[in-house]
Amino acid sequence: MTFYDDISTYSNNTAIVTEQSTQISYKTLLSLADGIGIHIKERCLVFLLCRNCLESVAGYVGILRARAVPVLITEAIDPSFLTNLMEAYHPEYVFSPTDTQKATYFGTTLYSFDNYTLAKTGYTGESQCHDQLALLLMTSGSTGSPRFVRQSYKNINSNAEAISQYLQIEAADRPITTMPMNYTYGLSIINSHLLNGASIVLTQDTLMNRKFWDLMKAHSVTTFGGVPYIYEMLKKLRFQRMDLPTLKYLTQAGGRLSPELSAQFADYCTHKSIKFIVMYGQTEATARMAYLSWEYARTKVGSVGMPIPGGNFWLEDDSGKTIVGSHRPGELVYRGDNVTMGHAENRQDLCRGDDNGGILHTGDMAQRDEDGFYYIVGRKNRFLKMFGHRVSLDEVEQLVRTVGYDCACTGVDDNLNIYVTKPDDDDKVKNLVIHRMGINQAGFSIIPIDDLPWNEAGKVMYSALN
Repeated sequence: MTFYDDISTYSNNTAIVTEQSTQISYKTLLSLADGIGIHIKERCLVFLLCRNCLESVAGYVGILRARAVPVLITEAIDPSFLTNLMEAYHPEYVFSPTDTQKATYFGTTLYSFDNYTLAKTGYTGESQCHDQLALLLMTSGSTGSPRFVRQSYKNINSNAEAISQYLQIEAADRPITTMPMNYTYGLSIINSHLLNGASIVLTQDTLMNRKFWDLMKAHSVTTFGGVPYIYEMLKKLRFQRMDLPTLKYLTQAGGRLSPELSAQFADYCTHKSIKFIVMYGQTEATARMAYLSWEYARTKVGSVGMPIPGGNFWLEDDSGKTIVGSHRPGELVYRGDNVTMGHAENRQDLCRGDDNGGILHTGDMAQRDEDGFYYIVGRKNRFLKMFGHRVSLDEVEQLVRTVGYDCACTGVDDNLNIYVTKPDDDDKVKNLVIHRMGINQAGFSIIPIDDLPWNEAGKVMYSALN
C-alpha cells in the first residue's frame, strides 16, 4: 500500500485539520490532489514551495499521483537562491503561494487553488527524470547549496511502512506539525500518518505561540515530534506541568539530544503515561534508520536504539573492516530499502539510477553495547587533531552544555573555536575544557556569541560561524 495511490481507502476519515480548524476528509484530499495533478505531465519536475498548509500537502500528494517529481523547498527561501536552483534544475512547473512576490516570475498560470498557484515555467525538461525517482529533498545542511537527495518510490514507501510498524500508528492517531514539511523528519510524519488513515493537524505556529497549544487541545492531538531544539523549548515551557490528556507519545530525532535532557523527558513522560521514543535518521536514508523503544528510554538513555524493521547496522574501522564486539567505536553503516538513490546537483543528475545499492555510510561514529543498542559518539568529520590527540567537537559541545551554555565548535587541527552563548565566566568554560578534555589552552579560543545560528530544521549552521 502507498499513501498517495491508495488514499481513497480511508475515504471518510479526516485527513487534514487546518489552522482554521477546517476538517478535510481523505476523499476531499484526493479530489484536491488530483485537481492539481491533472495539469502536470508525467516524469516532469515540480518545485513545491512548502508551508504546513492544506495546499502544500494536496500539491505534494497530487504531484506524486501524477508520477511527476516534487522538489520540496521552503517557501521562505531566499529569492536569489531560488533563481539559482531554477537555473540548475529547470523545473517544468512551480507550485507556490500566491501571496508572495516569488509567484510572479515563474511563468504561465495553469491552475489556482486557494492561496497557491501552479505555473508552467517554459523549461522543456531536456533530461527526463529516472523512472524510479519520486522526490527531491534538501539535506538539513545544504541551505544555499544546489544539492538534493534523490528518493525513490521504494524508499518513501518502505520507510513509511517501517515507521508505522514500530510506532504502531493507527487511524485514531492525530499528530500536529512542529517542523516544516520540506524537512525529512517533518515529511516522514505526514507520510506515515497518511499511510494509516490518521488525521494531521497542520500549523505554521511554533511551540512558543499560544495558538499552537490551543490547536493541540481543541483537536485532541495524540503525538508530535521534535529535534533537540524543540525539546529545549519544551523544557523552558515547563512541559512537565502541562495538562495534555490526549497525548500518547512523543518522538525525537534530527540530532543527538543530550543524555541529561533525554533522561529528563523520559522521566516526564513516564510520570504522564506518555511514550518517549528516540529515533535516528538522515535524509539519505529517506528519514529513519533506528529507534529506541519507549521501554528503554531511561535504561538506555543516550542510545538511538536498534535498526528499524527491514534495516541492518554494522560498524567499520578506518580500513573498512567490520568491527566485532561491544564498546568499540567505528563508522555506522546501514543497509535497507530506504537508502536513497544518491545526491543531485543539477537536472542532468536526475537521469541517474541508484548510486548506493541500498548501503549508506552514515558518516556518524557510533558504538554498540553488549545488548546490541547503538550510541552515536560523533561525526566522522567532526574530529580534530589537537597536538597529536583526537578530539571530538561534538563531545566538547556536550561538555560545555552541561554547565548551562549553548555551544558550537569549529576549527582545524591544533586550533579549536568554541562559540558560547553569553558566558558569564570564561574561566569556567576554559577550565572545563582543559581539565575534562585535556586540551592545551594554547589550542583553543572561547568566542562569545549572542545566539547560535539555527536552520529551520533546528540544527546549528556551522558554516555561518566560520
